[in-house]
Amino acid sequence: MSRVRVRFAPSPTGPLHLGGARTALYDYLFAKKNDGDFVLRIEDTDTARFVEGAEEYIMESLEWMGITPDESPKHGGPYGPYRQSERREIYDQYTAQILKTDYAYIAFDTPEELDEIRSKYEEKGEIFSYNYMTRNLLSNSLSLSDEQVAEKLQNKVPYVIRFKMPVDRILNLEDIIRGKFSVNTNTLDDKVLVKQDGMPTYHFANIIDDYEMKISHVIRGEEWLPSMGLHVLLYEAMGWEAPQFAHLPLILKPEGKGKLSKRDGAKFGFPVFPMNFTDPVTGEMSPGYKEAGYLPGAFVNFLALLGWSPADNKEILSLEEMAAEFDLHKVHKAGARFSKEKADWFNQQYIQMKTDEEMLAILKELYPELPVNDDKLLKIIHLMKERAVFPQDIYENGKFFFSAPDQYDEKAVKKAWSDYTGSILHEFSTHLQPEMNSESIKSKIQEFAAEKNLGMGKVMMPLRLALVGELKGPDVPDIMEILGFEETTRRISNATNNIS
Repeated sequence: MSRVRVRFAPSPTGPLHLGGARTALYDYLFAKKNDGDFVLRIEDTDTARFVEGAEEYIMESLEWMGITPDESPKHGGPYGPYRQSERREIYDQYTAQILKTDYAYIAFDTPEELDEIRSKYEEKGEIFSYNYMTRNLLSNSLSLSDEQVAEKLQNKVPYVIRFKMPVDRILNLEDIIRGKFSVNTNTLDDKVLVKQDGMPTYHFANIIDDYEMKISHVIRGEEWLPSMGLHVLLYEAMGWEAPQFAHLPLILKPEGKGKLSKRDGAKFGFPVFPMNFTDPVTGEMSPGYKEAGYLPGAFVNFLALLGWSPADNKEILSLEEMAAEFDLHKVHKAGARFSKEKADWFNQQYIQMKTDEEMLAILKELYPELPVNDDKLLKIIHLMKERAVFPQDIYENGKFFFSAPDQYDEKAVKKAWSDYTGSILHEFSTHLQPEMNSESIKSKIQEFAAEKNLGMGKVMMPLRLALVGELKGPDVPDIMEILGFEETTRRISNATNNIS
């Protein structure tokens, strides 16, 4: 087999959707599994839908995911340029070539003329298609004489180049994921290959680019499956060997019906893009997984399993482990239902796997001005990490470590505080020593409760309320050890003076 070369070819028309990110990931994993090359190509010929900053966003998103292209506009490579807008001369060469075959023709029909024809068909309850049944009745080089065509060209009448779909052919196609299937060419229309401005459409340009870049496998979303017949015929028309195709299943809405969309993210409160993206025209900000607090490893791991199952149904895999196991034949045909709960679970698992020192670096990047030193922050992380789904949970759920409560939860006060609680806590605080740790504090509490003939709850609950401001948080002795003697006694004093 020739060298494995795959490409991810997004259009810079907006942020990178989860489906596109997964396609890039599967391309990358397949390339690495087979010691091949992963190419990033930017398909930017749709100037009407071009969005400023989208190309940079795509590259930054892949970088955050840990997916580094072997070749790209940024990294270069032997088969560039890697932006379609810079490949015009290459396309012109192949446009001239296909016009010499019997697979293409020039069409002079204006958009207005075609709209009028469509309207007439609709009036009769029919659907118009520019195909083998209608092309000889329309304004093109198949229906016009050579003289008429030459005259129009001489007068610079605008035209497009269409593919001449063969008649009555059965195409026997094979997809790595979906297996073998057949398509009757009579069901396919004559797609435009080259627009009036001379630039090729997606169908023609991506065939040329894949051939020029020696792409061996085309891995893309299932929305392109209906185009596979045309693309295989385009390879035939140019006299080239077609690559192997693999069409990936959709990522479905949480309820399982329909393709996951940006609207679903807004409705259910989860991102559908890897990173935040701000529309340069409207100023609208679309949230991303990175800024929401998902770790890149967790995001990639979750994304990989939306449509693919590794051996033994393992769930936690590094990028390298995924690459070692990845197999396109194990990609599912059916759509994969998105689950925010599962995404959160993966993130929690990855936080657990991080060392305290690694989480320290993450937390300091999120909160560069935390009012505690690194040693104390490491202790807080160690204590709070197990409960965290996101890095920011360590701070949000442990705010009491950084600032004393200035108010106390009313329900907690009613539950934990009585007329005698203040004097109990004050007396307990006199038993504390400047040098204390969690174990010694726990012993002190037990000894004090036994001495005063009190249940542990009569001491623990008001202590927690005094230190935290509510009846939440990790074990009280652990909190006291991190806060230290002075801060602990100060908070007990504040509570006894302010809670009535």
